[in-house]
Amino acid sequence: MLRLSLAQTTLSWEDPKGNLAHFAHLLSTLQPGQTDVVILPEMFTTGFSMSPKGLAEPTEGRAYHWMAQEAARLSAVVAGSIMVEENGQYFNRLLWVRPDGSYAYYDKRHLFTLAGEQEHYSPGQKPLLVQWKGWAIMPLICYDLRFPVWSRNQYRYDLLLYVANWPAMRIAAWDALLRARAIENQAYTVGVNRIGDDGNGYPHCGHSSVYDYSGGCRLLVSESAGIFTLSLEKKEQDQFRSKLAFLNDQDAFEIL
Repeated sequence: MLRLSLAQTTLSWEDPKGNLAHFAHLLSTLQPGQTDVVILPEMFTTGFSMSPKGLAEPTEGRAYHWMAQEAARLSAVVAGSIMVEENGQYFNRLLWVRPDGSYAYYDKRHLFTLAGEQEHYSPGQKPLLVQWKGWAIMPLICYDLRFPVWSRNQYRYDLLLYVANWPAMRIAAWDALLRARAIENQAYTVGVNRIGDDGNGYPHCGHSSVYDYSGGCRLLVSESAGIFTLSLEKKEQDQFRSKLAFLNDQDAFEIL
């Protein structure tokens, strides 16, 4: 069993200090030992801003230390993406922070050209596969959802998750693509989105959700704010894959 806690809420525009305080209050409703993974939205300290200069921080900066503190308190992984500056470049970087303070990270591969993200951030070059509580997990970021080759389950992961700032005007695509990724990869698929307007006036309506290996909806949160926790059973997924072994027939390929 794996217990996931999805954090869906508004974000204060370009206000890292305020957002960290807000999420600290939100996560205070969780008790130690109550969950295994806490998932925060994309750029949870700033909103989806194209102004990393002055806002981006080192990987092991303030956001990381706060995440490590919460991970230790909860005995759970805390995951979410932030703006990071490294060697003169900026990245939309997801941090996967464990209770002992160790971490892994994933840099967003597909930068959202409609917002000019590629003009401000550098793309990631490799996927991330992490192990936790006996589960193989692949975390991705927002626009990656539209590119199924990047998330194809050639790694035999058990859980695919996306953190996002996905706008309300395209929420039908969000719902459809999350379900599609779950079906084609025969894997639990999680999407954590924000609510509220961003600094550019774009509204977000949440729809944080969890789909199972067959495309069945296990959780769908509309525009409510809060922490939403549910449990997933790996045995169910393993049995489904054994009965309907579609992954064995997928094409072999290499991403260059």
